[in-house]
Amino acid sequence: MVPTENVRQVPQSHNSVPRHGVLTLVGYGIQVRVDKGHLVVHDGIGAERYYYRLPRVGHRLKRLVVVGSDGLISLTALRWLQDQHIAFSFLERNGKLLCVTGPVGSSDAKLRRAQAFAISNGVGLEICRRLIDAKLQGQEEVLRERLDRGATADVIARFRDRLDSAESFDALRILESNAAAAYFREWRDIPVSWPKADLAKIPEHWRFIGSRQSPLSGGPRLAVTPAHAILNYCFALLEAETRLAISSLGMDAGLGLGLHTDTANRDSLVFDVLEPIRPRVEAWLLDWIAKEPLRRADFFETATGNCRLMSQMCTHLGGTASAWGKLVAPWAEYVAQTLWAGATSRRTCNSILPTRLTQQRRTEAKGKVWMAAPEPPKVDHFCRGCGTKIAIGRLNCPNCAVDGASERLAVAARLGRIAARSPEARAKHVASHLRHTKANSAWDASKQPAWLTDQLFSEKIQPLLAQASPSAIAKRIGVSRWYAGRIREGYRPHPRHWHRLAQLLGVFGNES
Repeated sequence: MVPTENVRQVPQSHNSVPRHGVLTLVGYGIQVRVDKGHLVVHDGIGAERYYYRLPRVGHRLKRLVVVGSDGLISLTALRWLQDQHIAFSFLERNGKLLCVTGPVGSSDAKLRRAQAFAISNGVGLEICRRLIDAKLQGQEEVLRERLDRGATADVIARFRDRLDSAESFDALRILESNAAAAYFREWRDIPVSWPKADLAKIPEHWRFIGSRQSPLSGGPRLAVTPAHAILNYCFALLEAETRLAISSLGMDAGLGLGLHTDTANRDSLVFDVLEPIRPRVEAWLLDWIAKEPLRRADFFETATGNCRLMSQMCTHLGGTASAWGKLVAPWAEYVAQTLWAGATSRRTCNSILPTRLTQQRRTEAKGKVWMAAPEPPKVDHFCRGCGTKIAIGRLNCPNCAVDGASERLAVAARLGRIAARSPEARAKHVASHLRHTKANSAWDASKQPAWLTDQLFSEKIQPLLAQASPSAIAKRIGVSRWYAGRIREGYRPHPRHWHRLAQLLGVFGNES
């Protein structure tokens, strides 16, 4: 999923990680080891190598994400990450999550026993009903607030109302599946913007989000459009964060509640718990596509048509992992608490589990209101013309802005010519022409000062007019700015205007 590209030839050295605390390693020859107490990291491709040397204090590292299988990580490095409570995620290049390690909570036999019995005693069905209800609510909000699809949102709302009457996991799956089909049907024809320079380089189907079902796999995997490739990668990060949250609470990630059937090599509970967060990830992607163009350099199409992400895009998306982890944390705690409440007896003193992930109980004990509203990192801002990274608030880089301004001026000129030929404009022009013609006819040449001759106007007044502004000339003699501009350029006006122009320029009779 992560082809790489050759750009700079100078190795980049860093002693700190990005603000969000997520370090994504891509490329070939990846190395993660410990040297003199420091975590040493190498990644990249060819001569474009990146080097990190992180101390145990002040490193700010929270997540280490490795994409690709070419490289090594030492046992000492894994122990270093464990001691620093840093999560480690290992993804294949096609986006499949291979391994996740991180802080693990103490395993309580009562909690795991309750998790095992939940699928048969009704607790699992109630939890799954709550999880799907939150997911459908999120899909309904996306349709109403971001896509303006009120009719489809009403359909989702009706499916949501039927959740209370669902008495089996099969009924829940059918409702969720039908809602998802209606939801993603509205995504197909949403346009994706690209810089003008990239339009000739991309396949035609990349210009839209497209179907969620890939023709290569029959499902979401092996996406054929950039939007769904981004979505799949973010869901892989969400899966890793959910697995970490479940493990830290002492639950078994592979023992599902019944919504996702038990399958070999799949952590069913992970996919159960992350369902309410999917609409949040999708809403973030829709906001991104609506505001910013994608770049051809961030994507790669394989020989089979599979759309994959380039290394710089994976690095950028890796910064969203901590935000998805904070969003899924309260749902993981909800599942653990519900299971624990059903497992504890009345004689048990502590029937409430500690909120290790959100610290909700600690916050509420201090009299504060706990809120979970993390925001993913902001996306980069790119030029609409060439795709160069630019400052927020601008649409184009300086080079492309010139072309855009020329096009806007040409459009404005064309609209101006059309407006000038309208009946109202022609009537105003005729009335102005008649007014000036009458004024010229009524002007008495004998009232012109004797010193204001043709020679004086040509030698003294007309050269000075080039320094006056058209607006000042127009205001002084009562003509249009266009006519004033012609006078400024050397056109000789009617003699009745000469005296006022002389006063405007400070030319008087004693200079003759």
